[in-house]
Formats: sequence, structure tokens, C-alpha cells
Amino acid sequence: MKAIEITSYGAPEVLRVAERPAPVAGAGELLIRVAASGVNRPDVLQRTGNYPVPPGASDLPGLEVAGEIVSGDAAAMREVGLAVGDRVCALIAGGGYAELCVAPVAQCLPVPKGWSDAEAASLPETFFTVWSNVFDRARLQKGETLLIQGGSSGIGVTAIQLGKAFGATVIVTAGSDDKCEACRKLGADHAINYKTSDFAEEVKRLTGGKGVDVVLDMVAGAYVPREIECMAEDGRIVIIAVQGGSKSEFNAGLVLRRRLTITGSTLRPRPVAFKGAIAKALREKVWPLLESGAVKPVIHSTFAAQGEPSGAAQAHALMESNRHIGKIVLTW
Repeated sequence: MKAIEITSYGAPEVLRVAERPAPVAGAGELLIRVAASGVNRPDVLQRTGNYPVPPGASDLPGLEVAGEIVSGDAAAMREVGLAVGDRVCALIAGGGYAELCVAPVAQCLPVPKGWSDAEAASLPETFFTVWSNVFDRARLQKGETLLIQGGSSGIGVTAIQLGKAFGATVIVTAGSDDKCEACRKLGADHAINYKTSDFAEEVKRLTGGKGVDVVLDMVAGAYVPREIECMAEDGRIVIIAVQGGSKSEFNAGLVLRRRLTITGSTLRPRPVAFKGAIAKALREKVWPLLESGAVKPVIHSTFAAQGEPSGAAQAHALMESNRHIGKIVLTW
């Protein structure tokens, strides 16, 4: 099979098309002929040597794919209503930048009716992440206010739509007026340009001094103390990335007085059973929203994976530029 390898740690150009042996599905797994692969920030971190591959995972980048089931554990597939020939999307721990990919059956979901393979490939990483962190870990409830840092990212556009679909008021930050407008068009109630405004002060103003109930934070670092300043009582901050640094200094007295929770998680190393439980919840509670059109795909660009330079290199360069709004996808 053709695959995209990280030939050495470095710039996007280290991503090259190579020949690899086709993987074989084992117990509880299925083999997908990949039509499209999602591109995510962790892929960039892996390429630069800053995101080690979990034990047992493929060294190839790629955490989400969509395509057709070629073979697999028939009994395991029957349990979740899948069969050879079905179109699926899947969350994986690695190996997505390839023509063939093995995925745990429990982490596969049917392609939503009416969705293309490229659109389906944009789903797993962001939807699993947002559901696990915003709804399971942070327990966002109808009527609460959600602050999303980085509203125009793949995670951000998913969190906006799911937050609104489940009855929350949504505030986002983004790095330009155009990105703020795009977030509002997706349903965000308020969008703050963090380059021209102090988001903490704006949040206080927008909430009448009450603050937000949940923060989805992909920045960490110096953002954490500012988030604490604009939290409502019993508020929850969920950190899912540390683009602004892994260390923060904050007023612990505010945490005590407002009974705040600061938590976080990474999804990639979690066990199959944990991810399978998320997949089950998504199929029950979110897939109907996708098929009805209430929640829509937001794809900024697609690139052909093969060729020189690799489409993956172009995709990574775009991601690092931060010019995109929504998802970036490779097609095979």
C-alpha cells in the first residue's frame, strides 16, 4: 500500500509517500480501504518529534479515517451492526495516512447518510474529543455558557455546533475578525478577537459579571489564570492541549471561593473500551444531528495525499499557518 511516512523530524517536507506492507486486522479489529484521512494538530506535533507514538500504535501519522470495510472480525462487527462493504469512519491511534488502515471495531461509526468520505473523515478526532471533554468530563448542561478557546479550529467548529445543539450559550475566541464572523455563522452567540480584546474582560461583560460555566482550553499557559478570573461559581475548565505552554500560575483563592474544577485529558492513549463508550454515545446522541443536517461538516481544504510534494506536506503547512477555518483532509 501507499502511505505517508515521517522520514525524519522536521518541517512539513519530511512527509513523503512510501510503500508499506498492508496491515492485517486482528481480533476485535477491521481493515478499512481509506478514501480520506483527517489532518489534526497532533499529527503536526508527531512530525516535529513532540508527540510520542503510544506503545503498539503505527508509526504512521493519522488519527482518523473514512472508507470501506475490507475485512475484519465478523462477530465483533455484527455486535455494532457493521459488515464488510459498509462505509465507516474511525478513530485510530495512528496509521491513518495510508491506503489501508486497521481500526478497533468499537471505534468505528457508520458514515452519516448523505455525507462524503472527506466529510466523514473530518468527524472522529474532533467529535470524540469534544464529547469526551465538554459533555462527559465538564458535564455541560442545557442553559449553561461554554467558552471555546480557538473557535475556528477543527475542535472549535465542532464544539460550537454541539454546544448549541444541546442548548448552551456559546462564546468563542479567534485570531481575526473574519474567523470570529465564521464562528458566529456556525452558531456562536459571541466571538472575541483575542488579538484586539482581553477575552476575560469581554466574557465578564457578555455574561453580566456572572462568568462562564465551562471552558474548553487548547492553549493553557497564561490563559489559565485569565480563564479563572471569568469563571462562574462551580465552573469547569478542561485543558486538551498546551499550545501556550504547559505551566500556569493562577490565583488559587479564586478556585476555592468559586469552587472551580480544573481538569484535562488526552484521548490518544486511552484504551479501546473507553473510546468505544464514546462512540456508542455519539451514535446515539450525535449521529441523528449529523444525518438531519442540524450539525454540518466544516472543511477548509482537501489535498490529494499522493504526489510530490506530498499533499500531507501541504496540509501540514496550512495547519501551521493557522489560516484555516475548520478541518483539513487528505484524499486517496
